[in-house]
Amino acid sequence: MLADRKVRGIVCFVAIAFGLAWLVALPLWLGDGLFDARFGTVALAVMSTPAMAALLMVFIIERPQGKARALGLWPLRPVGRLFVYLGLGLVVPVALVLVALPVGDVLGVYPGDFKTFSAFRMILNGQLLAAGQVELPLPIETLVALQFVNVLIGAFINLVPALGEELGWRGWMLPRLMVYGPVKAIVISGVIWGAWHAPLVLLGYNYPMAPGWLGVLLMIGMCTLVGAVFGWLRLRSQSVWPAALAHGAFNAAAGFHLVFASAGAPVNTTHGTILGWSGWIVPLVLVVVLVATKQFRHAAAPQLPSQESAEAPASDR
Repeated sequence: MLADRKVRGIVCFVAIAFGLAWLVALPLWLGDGLFDARFGTVALAVMSTPAMAALLMVFIIERPQGKARALGLWPLRPVGRLFVYLGLGLVVPVALVLVALPVGDVLGVYPGDFKTFSAFRMILNGQLLAAGQVELPLPIETLVALQFVNVLIGAFINLVPALGEELGWRGWMLPRLMVYGPVKAIVISGVIWGAWHAPLVLLGYNYPMAPGWLGVLLMIGMCTLVGAVFGWLRLRSQSVWPAALAHGAFNAAAGFHLVFASAGAPVNTTHGTILGWSGWIVPLVLVVVLVATKQFRHAAAPQLPSQESAEAPASDR
């Protein structure tokens, strides 16, 4: 009986999140797709749909007493543990994005230039030409180093839109899936998160050189591995905030493949970068280590709303 209620809740949440994502993305399908002037706004709106679904579950459908706790927004303690995982959320995703580039270069699927940064130099020269300037204002190495500062700033700027996803996937859904065990929870949540990207991926987003169906499959693979890392941060910290910051940092670092590429060589995300299969090698090793060392062992599936109402602390009501 309780298991049936859990399954129904998850199915309801997924149906709402997917339905809203397709509904919000519909103007792009009826318009110019990725070239639609509204693309940026629509993409941000799509990112908010898992949070909308989670809020509907918490405030209208399930209505637990500890609403903030049910979403992973509260409590923010112990503070020391929270800050440790916030720090890991800021560093680990960026490291995974970066390490994917030399791995892809060694395997011959990413055209890396880690010495002269020729692609980045070409991009900057184009921007300077458009602005009527001739020379770079700083040495190229300094400009590359500044990109790391931009990623740090971008991680916090991206925190709000990233929370639009994490509030649903890791905040609400993942802890409920943990009743099936960590490996199954990782795989199920990763498949769901990856498939949810279909409205944009089928238009050619993220994988422009792959057919739509392959892009969706690749997104599912990437989301399963990266989502496991985000899930580890959420479950170990017992808070959605480290996962949201990690997601923000991951998105902010996504452009690094342009910084370290060779000029004139196309980057095929089907094979290279963190999006492609070569970029999954290191995250896969990390996830295997996390599972083998039982890093998910303290995570417990949340109680059903009827149980939470009797046990939620007064500070969370």
